[in-house]
Amino acid sequence: MKIFLDTANIEEIKKAVEWGIIDGVTTNPTLVSKENAIFEERIVEICDCVKGPVSAEVVSMDSEGMIKEAKELVKLNEHIVIKIPMTQEGIKALKVLSSLGIKTNVTLIFNPLQAILAAKCGATYVSPFIGRLDDIGHDGMEIIEQITQIFYNYNYTTEIIVASVRHPEHILQSALHGADIVTVPFPILQKLFSHPLTEKGIESFNKDWEKYKNYLESKNS
Repeated sequence: MKIFLDTANIEEIKKAVEWGIIDGVTTNPTLVSKENAIFEERIVEICDCVKGPVSAEVVSMDSEGMIKEAKELVKLNEHIVIKIPMTQEGIKALKVLSSLGIKTNVTLIFNPLQAILAAKCGATYVSPFIGRLDDIGHDGMEIIEQITQIFYNYNYTTEIIVASVRHPEHILQSALHGADIVTVPFPILQKLFSHPLTEKGIESFNKDWEKYKNYLESKNS
């Protein structure tokens, strides 16, 4: 399973790249607006840093506008993936962009039927938002299981990006269900490193090593 970072913060991206564990980045206008950065410049910065798929979202609501924006965005960097909303106009734009060989990520998917439509029109990725489903009392991970099965049944090449991740358990369940990718906010990515027993073990090893060094000093004195 690939791990994408869901952010527009360049320092977070650099840190995750240093760790060597991320394969791409997803962004949106909301994330970029929090960074006080110029959208196009920040997208190029991210692409240069991660050197993997970077989803940049269009803001037009009509298909013609989406297609026009997409054509301009892909000129910025070879790694850019166009993020398209799951609407009738979005699907129209998706069909055209797919025919042009432009990579796409259909976002704001909340059920398997939407994922099927996107896959049929050639989406490179689909992004089901599991956390938002959990927020309204649904089991978000259930649709990951369903979409994974459907794509397997019909040999769709569209990859599943599990989005709107709220906690590490979502990442574990995504892997168990066979999702291709999970896109994760930086604070949640950090939590994957931690376990109380790991920390306790390191503390114990350090104490034992100090005892050993003290033993050597006393022996040599």
